[in-house]
Amino acid sequence: ELSSGVEMVMPGDNIKVQVKLINPIAMEEGLRFAIREGGRTVGAGVVAKILD
Repeated sequence: ELSSGVEMVMPGDNIKVQVKLINPIAMEEGLRFAIREGGRTVGAGVVAKILD
């Protein structure tokens, strides 16, 4: 879920997003992650806060 008013993100942009996972996974704040689509990395980030 993108922040309000954000429709598109360009390379080099930094944004905050809220992600709801399909399956539970063990993670902790500070964990680095990559977002991949079709075998290509389209985003990367760090877990800032875990919500219930």
